[in-house]
Amino acid sequence: MWQTLIDFATKNSLPLSQAQAQLLVRYTQLVWQKKDFLNLTSAKDLDEILMRHICDGLQGASCVLKLTKEQQENFSLLDAGSGAGYIGITIAATLPNAHVTLVESLEKRCAFLNWTLLNLGLKNVQVKQVRLGEQKDLQADIVTERAMGQLQDILDICLAAVKPGGYFVAYQGENSLASSVAAHKYGGKFVREIPYRLPCDEKYRQLAVFEKDIL
Repeated sequence: MWQTLIDFATKNSLPLSQAQAQLLVRYTQLVWQKKDFLNLTSAKDLDEILMRHICDGLQGASCVLKLTKEQQENFSLLDAGSGAGYIGITIAATLPNAHVTLVESLEKRCAFLNWTLLNLGLKNVQVKQVRLGEQKDLQADIVTERAMGQLQDILDICLAAVKPGGYFVAYQGENSLASSVAAHKYGGKFVREIPYRLPCDEKYRQLAVFEKDIL
């Protein structure tokens, strides 16, 4: 299992050690253990969790690594609407210089996230039970978002959580309209889209990158 993660990471110029890959496999096992009780995934087996969710997180980590200039300095990252933590936990496990905050409004999922972090021994992650936008001082160098809603509906609150000069990275489908949204209304600008495919799917997806204006 873990070799598949290393191969996908290598393809995306993301360094991933065997120990890190094995930690992510352990994470999928924890998800599988609680998936039905908390409705964490519709995946039919562990391999599907790895291919659909963890590889999505690795793709995000590859993007974040480039945005932070090859991990030369510590940086803060906020994973909005974290859910089961697929993006934020994968990035934290992959990029130890990231100080990650998992933002999730549901109490049961926050309990799962804290339980997972304890089991994995990850020290560079914290969980915030709050709905993004309710805590105005909650900001980070990079904000990631995968399943909060339509981009045009969430762009304002996500960009508001980005520090000046930082980035918002949004997961989009094959037919993304990210380049047409009015990011300038919320103090940001569209930078680019990064197309990619997951190992289990021939369909292209996109990572839409927005930059927050420097005040």
